[in-house]
Amino acid sequence: MPFRDPNHPLAQAENLRRAIHAAGVALWSWNVTDDQFAMDEQAYNLWGLAYSHQVKFEDLSAHVHPADRDRVRDAFSATRGIVGAYEIDFRILVGEEIRWISARGLGDDSALHKGQMFGIFINVTGRKQAEEGNELLAGEMSHRVKNLLAIATGLTNLTSRTTTTAVEMAQMLTGRLAALGRAHDLVRPLPGHQGHATLLGDLLSILLSPYEDMGVFSGRIRVAVPRMGVGEGSATSLALVVHELATNSLKYGALSVETGTLDLSGSSMGQDLELVWMERGGPQVEPPSGANGFGSSLVNRSVAGQLGGSITYDWSDAGVIVTLRLNGKRLAA
Repeated sequence: MPFRDPNHPLAQAENLRRAIHAAGVALWSWNVTDDQFAMDEQAYNLWGLAYSHQVKFEDLSAHVHPADRDRVRDAFSATRGIVGAYEIDFRILVGEEIRWISARGLGDDSALHKGQMFGIFINVTGRKQAEEGNELLAGEMSHRVKNLLAIATGLTNLTSRTTTTAVEMAQMLTGRLAALGRAHDLVRPLPGHQGHATLLGDLLSILLSPYEDMGVFSGRIRVAVPRMGVGEGSATSLALVVHELATNSLKYGALSVETGTLDLSGSSMGQDLELVWMERGGPQVEPPSGANGFGSSLVNRSVAGQLGGSITYDWSDAGVIVTLRLNGKRLAA
């Protein structure tokens, strides 16, 4: 064994202290008879306490986070009945800062030496924060996937009732799902703690880019909107609205002919946002007759329900003008 060699580096107490300090390990001993704690300098720093020869378990317990205090007290009281190693993770309060500590030691009275139990404290704040971040990310991803699956299921059911052929259904459903996918890809964290959002201008430009890429359509779509964030739920709803309007324009409006143009502009109206979809240079359009189709119903539900706004149509001879009035708070949520 290397420690039988008195010249081994780790046989020297000072080198052991150096290794312990380098590892960020804090040492403690607990006198189970009088409840006195003895700790090294690193432990006092970890707990944010001034050095003292008189530290009892209750003195340390007072600094444990209230949500963890009873659990820690019960765990330490039970350590003498634990056979083998134990580990307890808990939070402490150091001023306004919350730190995570892992207390580790050996249980059972067989681990006692002259009435004392021994162990270490380790600062595991970084690991706990990473774990919490991963849990939040997993929960968020699960939430997003469930929402998208629910929307996809609803779109499939509704589209099947409003199309007559498998080819038509596939084309309409693929387009709507693609709009959802493009909006979902844009939802990302923004700097400055703005939440999970995308910029409105980026969202609209990317949603309309497939129509802009069709050769003769190049340069005919212009987007000018305020710089603002759009939240995850609103991004998918707004994507559906934009996709339906663009699809109708491609079939019947300005984007159906080479001379047509589309201007999508926005302005702040107090706490709300007004988006104006203006088509020019296309064929003459007429207001739809009869009951609204699926696309119109989808747009109305999305605007009124998810976006908390309203939509109006102006079926002018020069081209349709669609005005969306959207709730600013809903849009950012």
